[in-house]
This record gives sequence, C-alpha cells and structure tokens, in this order.
Amino acid sequence: MNVVSVVIPTYNRVHVLGRAIESVLSQTYGNFEIIVVDDGSTDSTKAMIAENYGKVRFLSIFHSGVSSARNRGIMAADGEWVAFLDSDDYWLPQKLERQVEFLRAHPQYMICHTNEIWIRNGVRINQGKKHRKSMGWFFKPSLHLCLISPSSVIIHKSVFETCGVFDEQLEFVEDYDLWLRITSRYPVGYVDERLVVKSGGHDDQLSKKIKGIEGYRIHALEKLISSGTVHGDFLLSTLDVYQNKCQIYMNGCKKRGKHHEMQELGKRMERILNISQL
Repeated sequence: MNVVSVVIPTYNRVHVLGRAIESVLSQTYGNFEIIVVDDGSTDSTKAMIAENYGKVRFLSIFHSGVSSARNRGIMAADGEWVAFLDSDDYWLPQKLERQVEFLRAHPQYMICHTNEIWIRNGVRINQGKKHRKSMGWFFKPSLHLCLISPSSVIIHKSVFETCGVFDEQLEFVEDYDLWLRITSRYPVGYVDERLVVKSGGHDDQLSKKIKGIEGYRIHALEKLISSGTVHGDFLLSTLDVYQNKCQIYMNGCKKRGKHHEMQELGKRMERILNISQL
C-alpha cells in the first residue's frame, strides 16, 4: 500500500495535539505522512510543531471550521489513502497496521473504520447499542446517527473524487453528511478492535455546543434526498428516517411553543417529499 496521509485538523489544542501526533509516530506501520492543518489557532500550536516535529507537514488556514481544515488536508495529501485524527483523540500503536492488513486482504473495500475506546472527563464509558458498528453496506444504520468516527476511518482518495469532501457550509454534522454520501455508494470495511481513543467532555469540544442536533441531521437528509444520488431501497429508507425525524422534531417544537419553526419544517418536508417523487 502506498503512503497513508494522516490529516490532523486542530484549533487551539496545543495542550493535546502533541499526544495525537505522538500516537501516529508510535504506529507499528510506518509508511505514512502527517499533515497538521491549523485552523487559525491563536495559541502556540505553530511554535510547538516547529520546535518538536520538524517532519510534520504544517499547514495554516484562516479560521473557518473543521471541515475546511480536513478538506485542506485532503487536497495536500500525497498518499493513496487518507486517515483522519482529531487533535483531542489518539491512536493505539497497531491502528494503521491492522487497517492496512484488512484492506490488503479485502481489496473490495475503499473505506475502513475501527472500534473505539470512549473517555469522557477522564473516565472510560461504554458505548450504547445504538452506536454498534459493523461492516458491509452500512448506509441504512448510518441514517439514524453518525456511526463512523473520523478518527477511526481510512479512505481511498478516489472516494472523495466520487462523493465529494466535507461540506464547509455545514456548521455541524459534517461527518454524518459525508458518511451518508459515501456509504450510499461504497460498502464499509471494519476492524473490530478498539484501536482509537476518543477523548470527550472538555469545554471546547464541538459536540458540547450543539443544540437540537436532530435539526442539523434533518438538513443533511434533505440535502441527500435533493441530490438525486440515492435510489430504490436506499431512497425509501432515507425518506422513512427523514419523515420520522421531522415528526419527532415538530412534536418537540409544539411542546416548546415553537410554532413558527414547526410550520416551516412542515413546509420543507412537504417540498422534499414532492422532490423525491419526481
């Protein structure tokens, strides 16, 4: 396998970025490059990289969000395969080796993810059944919530040419949006080993700032339906999940007295359902 390009987006995370980089440098598979994309940090990220990691490719962009940072890394990647690592997460030493072995043994897969360890506020927590991961055609389970962690995935670069990259217009659920586009076209490989440590609970974590995440997922589903790229059984499943999410969200709006938001979503749903019948 040719070089794996490891893309690490970061924003004011100098206190954990070194741990993420060291976890890549400690990999038992050594044919990789590291690209750190600094999303306009105001801390000492640039100086830390220059002082400690001379072989790391460091790219700096104006602060514009994690999607822009990841996309800049994809564009700069020299590798045939791209792996992502969020700067607050880290890998166990055999992560890349296990995935490379899997992909060599199963060349039909162009994307592969792994199981994870979840740490929240320094305490290990168990994943719920709804977060259970698997392999194969992974589109239908992915409709309900984001089941692929960016830090666990390795993707052939050609997949981005087919499916596009992260949507920089989405403030949230940009990974959910991309995984739906990819899993509707490609089966997903899976290494059932806990090879990634996801560290959560800190104050600057993006997921802590999201309110009404289902509203953002609804928007992503509307994008997918309107794109005309899903058909047949996949489209029927998408419409079913979309309508269910809309109904739950509108019921919540009704309880909270958000009647205007409820009516607007109802109009959008009617328009999207009409588009799906064209």
